[in-house]
Amino acid sequence: MTPDAAPPGSQSIDDILAAARARLHRLDPAETHAAVRDGAVLVDIRPAAQRAANGEIPDAVIVERNVLEWRFDPRSDARLRVAGRYDLRVIVFCQEGYTSSLAAASLHDLGLHRATDLDGGFAAWRAAGLPTSDGPSAAVG
Repeated sequence: MTPDAAPPGSQSIDDILAAARARLHRLDPAETHAAVRDGAVLVDIRPAAQRAANGEIPDAVIVERNVLEWRFDPRSDARLRVAGRYDLRVIVFCQEGYTSSLAAASLHDLGLHRATDLDGGFAAWRAAGLPTSDGPSAAVG
């Protein structure tokens, strides 16, 4: 095997992303907005620098990606108060909707079968003319 050859059994990020998205019913910005009005928890997983540069969605729960699973696993001692149920509807978003797909699939692995992500991320939300505010707010995780 040459140093440039992919190891046997490895997958490309495109393959991993496609597999993650195949498990989700992704929501567009209007569907996300309606779901949040109906009680879904909207979770911003972007780092503070991205939130500062691009803005935020008002009332989104900010849990940076590196602690998401601990904050939403109903079995975790570090979970958020809102995260005590497996049927919780969680909609994760990042800047453009790539990292959030992987994160939502990870929440599925924890048993949160209603978790999904915002297709197109914050950029799509803003382009749809939905409410935004300046950032960054403090993360809860």
